[in-house]
This record gives sequence, structure tokens and C-alpha cells, in this order.
Amino acid sequence: MSGASEYQPLEGLPIPVAIVRAERVVYANPALTALLGAATEELSQLSMAEFIRQFMPQEHPWLGPLYETRAPGERMPDSGFWLRLRSANGRERMCHFQATPGPRPDEHLVVVLDMEREDSVRRLTETLVSTAAKMMRCRDERSVLEMAVEAIHQQGFHASVLRLDGDAFVNSAVRQDPVVLAFSEKHYGRPLQEVRLPRGSLPHMEAVLTERKASYAQDIHPTLEQFRDSELAEFLWRTFPNTRSLDAPIFIGGTAYGILAVHGQALTPASASTLELFASIIGSALENVRHHHEAAHRLAEVSRLQSDRVEQERLTVLGEAAGVVAHEVRNPLGAILNVATVLKREPRLSSIGASAVSMLEEEVTRLEDIVRDLLDVVRPFELRPRPLHVGEVARRSVESLQPVSEATQAQVEILEEPELPLVQADETLVQLAMSNLLRYALRSSPLGGKVRLVLARVPGGVSVVVEDQGAGLSGVDSQRVFEPFFTSRATGAGLGLAVVRRVALAHGGTVGVSERPGGGARFELKLPESLDS
Repeated sequence: MSGASEYQPLEGLPIPVAIVRAERVVYANPALTALLGAATEELSQLSMAEFIRQFMPQEHPWLGPLYETRAPGERMPDSGFWLRLRSANGRERMCHFQATPGPRPDEHLVVVLDMEREDSVRRLTETLVSTAAKMMRCRDERSVLEMAVEAIHQQGFHASVLRLDGDAFVNSAVRQDPVVLAFSEKHYGRPLQEVRLPRGSLPHMEAVLTERKASYAQDIHPTLEQFRDSELAEFLWRTFPNTRSLDAPIFIGGTAYGILAVHGQALTPASASTLELFASIIGSALENVRHHHEAAHRLAEVSRLQSDRVEQERLTVLGEAAGVVAHEVRNPLGAILNVATVLKREPRLSSIGASAVSMLEEEVTRLEDIVRDLLDVVRPFELRPRPLHVGEVARRSVESLQPVSEATQAQVEILEEPELPLVQADETLVQLAMSNLLRYALRSSPLGGKVRLVLARVPGGVSVVVEDQGAGLSGVDSQRVFEPFFTSRATGAGLGLAVVRRVALAHGGTVGVSERPGGGARFELKLPESLDS
């Protein structure tokens, strides 16, 4: 078999090709030797009749005699033949043999078109079209990527999506040979998805993104050697000899997202073109996901604005009513409280009378608290923000609630993170919000219980967490907890938490509630950091 350099251009062709001279195969490119499972030296020892008998047993009864009766040097038919060829795995494959004049006058160049491989392109196309339709229904990027690489992998290829993350590429979805995957992760010392490949060290990938054009390579190894160290490159060379690769750009709109990297021995220019188109479909599916997220965000914002408008209208009506109530109720309450104070000083008052006066005094005080909370809920806030230390406000709030703590026999534990940043807030309103959260927690706690007040740094500000050991909020809508007059306690008016929410929103912060691990409720108030801190 000839190894002359004149046949070198045929080495990299993905299509099986042979040079026939004097009724013998003098050259077979790697694609043909891989298809037949026979070394080039072995093929050179066979006459054409022997070649037909060994590799085309189904066709030999008619093709053998036809070939033997052909005159020496007679030109083979231009239209070629459809023949069943026995491949390396023993399967019969339908192939089209086409002969043309070779490099020399006495040679023929025979091109073998593997129709099974062409059929694989059809199957690949059908699979990717079906997958594309499914990807358009995905609502998160990971689902899109996993579905895409899995579809490619099911067609016999290894695939991964290298996503741009700042100045590096990261494997977002991988379907790789298990042996290679294990070797790579052992080599890097961490999962492949955690390996960052510097963008500047991948000029080949950078060119794909810059030119927005896929790159198909007959041999993957020169590309790999650009960014893999010698140990890993050598391992991949041994594991994937004669492997072809495709790197196709993925764009979302006009912005580069990453690279679809596919490799496999069965990768042909036709399948590569299909996969290049599929990479653009992946980009469209990712863009679709982002559009859905943006639409969902806008819908949530519209819903929030509608809720805020409804609540504002409710507060306006409530404010008008509260003004009347405050005016008409506070004066009588003050008079009743004065009378109770006078009666308590009466020496002839019996023990029963004294108990009744004390109860009267407590109820008047409770009604005054309700009127005060009602006004806090509806009155407009006039913010006077300044840099504020939350820890100091928290300690004053705890001191002011000492009577409530003594009545419930519950203790407040303050856990403050050191060197907390200042917040930009109104001191009076922040103390009002903290006091309401602590009052709710103390009244919800069992006798002798403990309330935890945790102050900690969070991104962009400070978190104020209040936890109690009460019955919790199981079965209660967490969104309704902060509505005026909504309460889960038999004796509550449902106004304190509504005040907390108003204070949070007025400062551009948030407040939320959840179940405390181990039982009880957990409220978290977040306030923005001061620009001066």
C-alpha cells in the first residue's frame, strides 16, 4: 500500500476514499480503514475480486463476475453502484461507490458514501427539531442546556456547553465519556462544572465568538492542545483517536453566551452544519427563557402596584374613619382614665372595687393603644432619615417594652454582629417598627419563653430578625399577616404588624415572616445601608 505524500490531502477527509491501480487498492484513507476495520497493508494484498468477496459477500454473486469480465483499464461507470458493504462490526451498510479518474492516468479514485451515516444526519435533524420544540417550553436556562446536550449525546456524540462567565468559560452542561470525565475531575481536583477556563487562553473559542461562525475540525487534538496541559492532551489523544469536533457559537440577541462543543468519530460536515443551526436555536430558547422571566417580573410588579394602590385606597378610607374615632374616643377614654385614677385613691374602696378599677384602667390603656396603632397605620409618614446605628435603637426598644416582658415573663436576648454598618433611616419610625415586632413576639411567647433579636449585616444593609417560641403561623397566609386588622391572636387588633410593613416600605426596605425552626414565628426586617457608612 502506497504511503506517498501525494495522497496526503485525502488523509483528513471524513468520507471513505480509496485509490485503485491495476485491480488493487493502493491507498485507503483513515475513514475507509475505520469503516472496514482493516489495516491499509491488509487491503493492499487483496485483488478486487477478493476485496468484493470479503467485504461485499451479499453482492459478490453478481458483482464478482461483472468485475472479472471487465477489460483491463476499462473505465468504471460514472453513475456508480449502490452496494451493501460489510463494516468493521460485521453489519451490512448500504453505500454508494463512485469512481473518478485518480491522480495518475492508470488510477481510479473511489469515493464511498456511507448512506447509514447520511441517515444518521436525518435522524439527528429529526431529534434536534423535536428537542428544539421542547426547549421553547423550558422556563429556566439549566433545563434548556441539559435538554440540548442530552439530545446530542443520544445521537452518539459527546457534548458540552461552555458558558461565558466574566473572563472565563465554565462547563454549564456536560455529556462526556465517563472515563474522560473521571480523569478530568481527578486531574483538576474538582467537578468539571467548577473548572474555570480563562477566556484569554482559548484563542480558538474567542475566534468562534468574534466571527460568530462555527469551527469544524477533522482532528480535535490540535485545538485541545491550545488550552489543555500535556498530560490531559495525551490522555485525550489515546482515548479519542481520529476524533472530529465542532465548536458553534451561542448568542442571545447580539450578546455572546458561550460555545456548543461537540466531538465524536461519526461527526461529519453535514451533521456539523445541523448542529451549528441547533446552537442558534439554543440561543433562541435561552432568550425565550429570559423573556418569560422578564414578563413574570413585570407581571409581579404590576400586581404589586395594583395591591399598593388598593391598600392605599383602603388606608385613605381608614384614615378618615380613624380621625373621627380618635377625636370621638380619646376624650372619653381620657375622662374614664382620670376617674379610675381618682377612685384608686379612695380609702373606702373595697378589694373588689379596687380590682374592678384596675381592670377598668387596663382596658382603657388597651383601647388607647389600639387608637394609637390605628393612627400609626393610616397617618402619612414624614421621614427624617439620618445615619443610624440599629443596635442602639434595638436596645432602647427592648427597654421600653420591659413592662410587657415582665407581664409575659419572657426575656429578650439581643445578638448583635460587630461593626454593623449604619442605616439611612428615621429613628422614631425604626424604633416604632422594632417595638411592634418585639411586642408581638413577647405576647406570642409562652410564660418564661425567650425572644431572640438578631442584628446582622446583609448585602446592601442590615437585617433585624425577631424570633419567638409561640404557636407560629402554621396555616396562616404569610402575605396577609401585615394587613390591617388581620390577627392570629384572640386578643390582638391586627395593627402592629401593618405599621411595621409601612415603616419598611417607607425606607425602601422589606419585611417578611416565616416559621422558626423548632416552632414559633421568625420576622425579618431589612433596612438599607447608609451612604455615609
